Amino acid sequence: MLLHPVLVTLALVAAEPAKPEAARQDPAKKEGSVDWQGELIKATGSGAPDMRSLSPAQARLGAEKAAQLDAFRNLIAIAKGIHISADRTVGQAMAKDEVKGRVEGVVKGFKVVKKRYFSDQGVEMDVEVPLSGIAQAVLDPGAPAVNALASAKTTDGRYTGLLVDARGLGVMPVLAPRLLDGSGKVLYAAEMLDAEARKDSVPARYFKGLDQATHAPALGGTPLMVKAQKAQGSDLVLADADARALDQLSAKVLAEGRVGIVP
Repeated sequence: MLLHPVLVTLALVAAEPAKPEAARQDPAKKEGSVDWQGELIKATGSGAPDMRSLSPAQARLGAEKAAQLDAFRNLIAIAKGIHISADRTVGQAMAKDEVKGRVEGVVKGFKVVKKRYFSDQGVEMDVEVPLSGIAQAVLDPGAPAVNALASAKTTDGRYTGLLVDARGLGVMPVLAPRLLDGSGKVLYAAEMLDAEARKDSVPARYFKGLDQATHAPALGGTPLMVKAQKAQGSDLVLADADARALDQLSAKVLAEGRVGIVP
């Protein structure tokens, strides 16, 4: 028996999983981004209902699981594009199975910050993962913490943080920036964070502007401001006077990662 063409078309449409309304309305919706100031990776996951489900509740549950999987994929894709340094990305580091496992473990623990439900039983969810988790996953976990100011004169905390003005140098945000003096001596690096700081923060937070950075709680409100003289890849070189000014910091400032950069 021959079926009417219209009936065949309707049957094929019904067999296809429906897209959530949000995806239909905005197919070019951005899947996620890196918030360097807030130290977060943010993404959106969308899940379509299975039209073969026996009930609306079952369809929505399936859509939520699909949205979670989509969010995970989007977070991983974004994480892979993050630079550890100017010439190395998280994706490249994930070529090692142990690093890949650690990154995926961090991402699987994503936090759902918002859900949107649609009349077709589709679901969309906004999720986030702390950058500190990604940094801890890709940076050498066995690297000992180094006292950045062990050989320097320290104060009792005249400044609550360190702010580096790198405007105009074309630097990109990275997970492991370094500060150098003119001779190439390392003044600050990821290895200088103590074990506790590594759990909750990245080596440096990138701010959109000086005003935001100066008053940022993460830098304590009264940071020492220095000017980067030049950039060497993702390394920032300080002039001699600014390099010496770091002696006014207590070792605690750098050990806790209270460092900000304005690119």
